[in-house]
Amino acid sequence: MQIKKAEFAVSNSNYKKCPQTDLPEYAFIGRSNVGKSSLINKLVNRSNLAKTSAKPGKTQLINHFLINDSWYLVDLPGFGYAKVSQTERFKFSQMIKEYLLNRKNLVCIFVLIDSRLDPQAIDLDFMQFLGESGLPFVMAFTKADKQSKNQLQSMLARYRKTMLQTWAEMPHYFITSAETGEGCEDVRAYIGELNEQSKK
Repeated sequence: MQIKKAEFAVSNSNYKKCPQTDLPEYAFIGRSNVGKSSLINKLVNRSNLAKTSAKPGKTQLINHFLINDSWYLVDLPGFGYAKVSQTERFKFSQMIKEYLLNRKNLVCIFVLIDSRLDPQAIDLDFMQFLGESGLPFVMAFTKADKQSKNQLQSMLARYRKTMLQTWAEMPHYFITSAETGEGCEDVRAYIGELNEQSKK
């Protein structure tokens, strides 16, 4: 799938104020500093669509971007950022959960995970919540350019071993890099396939 048009639509803190539309929606979420905004920009071939920052926790609202006038990419706040108050963390958590649980046209959630790290409890717990809630998701490992192929394979083996303790199978996943563009075409193609399926 080619992305010919990508534009900001709206930001808000309440799922009820999200665009009133039947267009398919794809949410991107991950732990703070996972490289979410950079990957989104690479996916849509825009250098500054999603705001990037050297300071983690930049995204604090539900951000909708209209892609090709036919679907929405949704940039959600990161989770697990320690340098905000407990109250703020709870507020973000509630905002995210209400959006995920109530957005009827949400087709798939892309859970971004830093490929350089061993399986983190916060990521595993979040995916467990998605699974128990019956919410469709895939994993997108980021920053693949920071690892060798062997390191990536070792990381995947650790994730597979950890997740198969509680999951019947390893969820679908992508290996991505915002620097080199690795995996971006695969993600776009996957979204394209789901868009076609949603029309049936």
